[in-house]
Amino acid sequence: MAKSAKKTTSKNDSQSSEETLTMQKDPKLQELFVEELKDIYWAEKHLVKTLPKMQKAASTSELKQALTDHLEATKQHVSRLEQVFELMGKKAQGKKCEAMEGLAKEGQGLIDDTESGTATRDVGIILASQKVEHYEIATYGGLTQLAKTLGFVEVAEILATTLKEEKNADELLTIIAEKSINYQAAGE
Repeated sequence: MAKSAKKTTSKNDSQSSEETLTMQKDPKLQELFVEELKDIYWAEKHLVKTLPKMQKAASTSELKQALTDHLEATKQHVSRLEQVFELMGKKAQGKKCEAMEGLAKEGQGLIDDTESGTATRDVGIILASQKVEHYEIATYGGLTQLAKTLGFVEVAEILATTLKEEKNADELLTIIAEKSINYQAAGE
């Protein structure tokens, strides 16, 4: 198994030759890695369509803003994944992510089952959003480690950046819930 390349003055040259070597040594693991990239790529693109619906359904300005900000971050995640595919020499294409589709449907169900303009609906939106964040955290965490294992240093760095952002988004949702929305919902 290839070891992670150290940064050198010629980072791109050493990395691309190491990546080629790794592809030859670990074709099945690399195939799994690429399939999982396709999965999260589809998921992120699906979120770009789903987040505006969540934002529209939210009632508090703080939650609306958090969802708006995360939509912009999600668009960046899509761009980063396209960069990862390019670094891998692959076409950026998605593979339907059944997990994300299910989480999105569950989130829509929470919206449908709660009254518009209530803190209870906002609690449901936060719960649904955090389920999505946890799925993304698990996926990006696993992909980052696989990229390191395969010797794809630059890819691992890109994925780690997105992983950090997903963790921050999850933490922000917790803060918003704990600060007031959960208490408001308890009083409804």
